[in-house]
Amino acid sequence: MRALLIVFLKELLENARDRRTLLSALLIGPLGGPLLFGVMVNLTLERGRERADQPLELAVAGGARAPNLVAFLRGEGVRVSDFGGDGAAAAAAVRHHARRLVLVVPDGYGEHLRAGAPARVELYTDTADTSAGGDRLRAEALLRGYGAQIAAWRLEARGLSPLLLQPVVVDEVDVSTPAARALALLGMLSYFIVFATLMGGLYVSIDITAGERERGSLEPLLTLPVPRDAIVYGKVAAAAAYMALSLALNVASFAVILRFVRLDAVGMALSLGPGTVLAIFAVMLPFVLPGAALMSIVASFTRTYREAQSWLAAVLLVPTLPILFASLYQVQIRTALMWVPSLGQHLLIQSLLRGEAPAALDVAISAGATLALGTLLARVAAGLYRRERILG
Repeated sequence: MRALLIVFLKELLENARDRRTLLSALLIGPLGGPLLFGVMVNLTLERGRERADQPLELAVAGGARAPNLVAFLRGEGVRVSDFGGDGAAAAAAVRHHARRLVLVVPDGYGEHLRAGAPARVELYTDTADTSAGGDRLRAEALLRGYGAQIAAWRLEARGLSPLLLQPVVVDEVDVSTPAARALALLGMLSYFIVFATLMGGLYVSIDITAGERERGSLEPLLTLPVPRDAIVYGKVAAAAAYMALSLALNVASFAVILRFVRLDAVGMALSLGPGTVLAIFAVMLPFVLPGAALMSIVASFTRTYREAQSWLAAVLLVPTLPILFASLYQVQIRTALMWVPSLGQHLLIQSLLRGEAPAALDVAISAGATLALGTLLARVAAGLYRRERILG
């Protein structure tokens, strides 16, 4: 233990004097991620608010054939503009983003309407243009509303109640909390936390393995009359310590930066108080051991600092893949998933951000499985450093 502690302190002090280590462990990961995340969320919310406040703009071709429809749209606050052209011109205008939406009223619209037959209109839109998705939904809702109004008038003209068209009335009851709605927007927050944690130990892991070999100081260190396991474990512990520091700074940065995100303006709320911050840190802390051990293993196969950078940059993506999978498929928290490191931490963080207390069993399984994997990887790293070819 004394040899392990000496190696641990040596690596801590040496890397504290390295600018690359300090930048990655204390600045780029912990502060850069939260700043970027906060700016992205603010821009998304601001853009959504601007879209909601702006009136719908709709170009109409053949509006003279449907004056009542045009009057209805204008009465609903729609900015209707004339569009000169047929369906092909409308499709070209939307495809080339000259117009966001074009409504074409074809010939025969009035005759079909007077005959009581379905009167067809064509709404040209580009579903690949995600920025126009809200406008498309608003236009479709207005057109459906106009159709329902005409149907009600037809029934009244025949002495029937318009309620015949509403045999079932659905009242939607939203049971989501403001925190849960905010989590739908901030679901990738745990991804940034995991990535920043790994970044905190990236250059430390490189320096204590490939860096030592490149400087020629690894061989004298390994020939000292101390067990190699103690040397390796000391190096892994140093990398884990920098990861833990990066994790603490990252979670604290998120707590500060998200206070400036106006979630309340869109009916959302996210509480990142001291209790939640400490809980997230405690949930993520076991992850630093397998992260540091895995990086030490990969770096042990490299011969130069640059080579180690290339390999470890790719390794950073491995622990984040389960989080991406869970986000894409909307995976809910289950005890069986707690056995998967990084995924278990992600689901527990999601639960904490929703304001829910995770089950003690889930926390215990996640921490135990993660620490067990970290211990196994650390032993593998020690085994690799017992080989004589490690000096070659």
